[in-house]
Amino acid sequence: MTAKTFDAIIIGAGQAGPPLAGRLTAAGTSVALIERKLVGGTCVNTGCMPTKAMVASAYAAHLARRAADYGVTLSGPVGVDYKAIKARKDKVSNDARGNLESWIAGMDKCTLYRGHARFETANTVRVGDDLLSGEKIFINTGGRASVPDLPGINDISYLTNSSMMDLDVLPRHLVVVGGSYISLEFAQMFRRFGSQVTVIEKSPRLIGREDEDVSAAILSILENEDITVHLGADDISFARQGNEIAVSFSAGKARAIGSHVLLAVGRTPNTDDLGLDKAGIEVDKRGFIVVDDHLRTSVPGIWAMGDCNGKGAFTHTSYNDYEIVAANLLDNDPRKVSDRIEAYALYTDPPLGRCGMTETAVRKSGRRALVGQRPMTRVGRAIEKGETQGFMKILVDADTREILGCSVLGPGGDEAIHCVLDLMYAKAPVSTLARAMHIHPNVSELLPTIAQELKPLA
Repeated sequence: MTAKTFDAIIIGAGQAGPPLAGRLTAAGTSVALIERKLVGGTCVNTGCMPTKAMVASAYAAHLARRAADYGVTLSGPVGVDYKAIKARKDKVSNDARGNLESWIAGMDKCTLYRGHARFETANTVRVGDDLLSGEKIFINTGGRASVPDLPGINDISYLTNSSMMDLDVLPRHLVVVGGSYISLEFAQMFRRFGSQVTVIEKSPRLIGREDEDVSAAILSILENEDITVHLGADDISFARQGNEIAVSFSAGKARAIGSHVLLAVGRTPNTDDLGLDKAGIEVDKRGFIVVDDHLRTSVPGIWAMGDCNGKGAFTHTSYNDYEIVAANLLDNDPRKVSDRIEAYALYTDPPLGRCGMTETAVRKSGRRALVGQRPMTRVGRAIEKGETQGFMKILVDADTREILGCSVLGPGGDEAIHCVLDLMYAKAPVSTLARAMHIHPNVSELLPTIAQELKPLA
């Protein structure tokens, strides 16, 4: 056994760990960075980067099939080489991971340990035969796909968002269990690659955390691409049927038979095998590490960042966690988790950009509010691109005139949302947006117009 002492130990090399190691080592701190699997975490290896590379391939195939709509002729039918798509995706991911590993290797006073970290005390961590101690410890272990305990689940081979990245054949019929963000991106993607796709969701509508008009619009988008969606599908079970898989639901009254099944029903924090109890670190009933507004755990000298703390489930929230920790420790800047505004995107085509409160949340708050909305069928840029599905919606506090939230479902929605998000951070009144001159022709140029046409939220 080798024992070694560091100023700081970082468990997990996802989106928060490496940049924190960079800041700490630049400040003269010795750091042990521990990673049990792949540097870069979910985003680089099985999440954002590889899946969005595949979304790009799917969009290219979709656009090629619509070539005639734009006056473009092709000499033959559009084909999809799934192995080439996977190879392109792998290169994007591998290059990003390689660059990250090179950056870590170049950090003075940073030692990268490969292995499974487990706490032995509140300031000691074992990695294989190495026993590491540190005055400060930062947990950045992320999460993984949840596997529901459903009848027949152990009798079939199923896929998760991670194992989908290893798939090297195009499914004949992909059955997706779950109707939220990850599931819908994969559903549309593989339909565009040529698979038959069925989505099975137990709730009465898709992506239940969104407003009903957003859910309905996305359902329409998927159904327009011949994706079969079953809502309110309870009593889900699985069974082998020859070389295929039967997914039964609604008390056995309906079923879909697919070549592959993707489970996309939520995420579980990677905290159950870290020995947190030996360090006295508190977790909630779902296994998330309990943290305060500065991301400190229940044990002094230990912080938790990223998906494992339940404060966000995105790459950008994990990176923002790093920024909050670094600001407090190194910059005498008391940044807090509660300072940030919820913001994220759904990368279907068209994408959904979201920030702040939903209309549902605004109504529940009981405050007086204003709303402005415009369909993409009345947005010049969307018409010019031939992509008119979706709409934009802005919610405003009627008394303070501050923007409460915004949804942009349409071309470039994941980018356009940021001009609203930045104004919300600045606590600028909606008149700032209404008076701004935006560039024509763009989707976001209609946001000032919507801000001028607000009406009371009935």
